[in-house]
Amino acid sequence: MNIARLTRCLVLAAVLGAPAIAAAQAPVKVEVWKTPTCGCCEDWVKHMRDSGVDVVTHDVDDTGPIRRNAGMSNYGSCHTAMVDGYAVEGHVPASDVRRLLLEKPDAAGLSAPGMPLGSPGMDGPEYGGRKTPHDVVLVDKRGGAKVFQAYR
Repeated sequence: MNIARLTRCLVLAAVLGAPAIAAAQAPVKVEVWKTPTCGCCEDWVKHMRDSGVDVVTHDVDDTGPIRRNAGMSNYGSCHTAMVDGYAVEGHVPASDVRRLLLEKPDAAGLSAPGMPLGSPGMDGPEYGGRKTPHDVVLVDKRGGAKVFQAYR
């Protein structure tokens, strides 16, 4: 391949890749609904902030209505977040949220159902390093789900 053609290919790759790079670096803003006394929710919020996410929290007595409105009734945890039109239920890692925003699937959102040990917010010293194998699932708009990321 001659140098001119190689240069054109590199420029084209850079131009086509720019939107993906910009999306990955764009500030992420998340709204979280949680109960005021939940320590693991606060730890998840800290994880998100430490990952560069702008987080606004709302303390509520019951997260159930928010969860139901977000289409996450069958995938509950202790807090519900919204980011760019997607629901994020429970202790989903920031890296999975960023991947969701990059891929933009037609879905309701992500969930780490239950409160799996070792997930962000459920990984502090009080858990003694224990980890529960679990999946982060992509929840479709009809309430079905498939594995988005497995943690073993």
